[in-house]
Amino acid sequence: MRWQRGRRSENVEDRRGGGGARGAKLGGGIISIIIVLVLIYLGADPGQMLQLVGNNPQPPQANAPVDPANDPQKELVDFVSVVLADTEDVWNKLFREMGKSYREPKLVVFSDRVESACGLANAAVGPFYCGADENLYIDLTFYNELKNRHHAPGDFAQAYVIAHEVGHHVQNLLGITDQVHSQKDRISEKQYNDLSVRLELQADFFAGVWAHHAQKMRGILEEGDIEEALNAASAIGDDRLQREARGYVVPDSFTHGTSAQRVRWFRKGLVTGDMTQGDTFSTETL
Repeated sequence: MRWQRGRRSENVEDRRGGGGARGAKLGGGIISIIIVLVLIYLGADPGQMLQLVGNNPQPPQANAPVDPANDPQKELVDFVSVVLADTEDVWNKLFREMGKSYREPKLVVFSDRVESACGLANAAVGPFYCGADENLYIDLTFYNELKNRHHAPGDFAQAYVIAHEVGHHVQNLLGITDQVHSQKDRISEKQYNDLSVRLELQADFFAGVWAHHAQKMRGILEEGDIEEALNAASAIGDDRLQREARGYVVPDSFTHGTSAQRVRWFRKGLVTGDMTQGDTFSTETL
């Protein structure tokens, strides 16, 4: 991915060091981390897991502040800043074309644990978007897990992760997220899981839309980049994660979509770049 010459976003907040919780109490411990990991791999909602982690408060453990001169993640922080800037450029343009205004989200880089308006979370939750404060959150060590555990290496795979969370921000701004969440107490768990899958697949589609337009605007893609992103989308499908966690899958518990579905919708966004083709809620075939 050609990112080094890209613009750096001003919307990156570095909360690494100092516990990441701004002095608030953050619970979890090793037991909570294990519980969160297991439940997410079994299909639980990451947003609900944030609340679970926060219900067992413990005093925060301060981390040593990050020394900019000896920061092993310096290049990664630089990288996600460029990716975020590319999403800003693309979505500002697309929202203008829709006659709307795009509010740029903030990307919070943290280590170990972080406080958000959606609750207190640790790195076990993985990258997430909080609609309550319109922030994206990521512990950059997740990229090691993406590469080593899920076998999805590459800088464009890493960019896909950011673009997917920005896709959730786009859904939030368009009112799609609220429409889905408003159904939670009105329908069965199975039906709500289906809506959650469609929400996630649309975020994958929007990630593809971003890649389509970023390539047109700045020529970011290099040979092998598309394969990296498709591999990442496949690696974190519900069916693959459940099979790895317990040896079998339970489709009714899916909340993010199968590997094939995630790849299909990202590819559709990438090929078309057309926002109107991303209605995952009306189609019968995902």
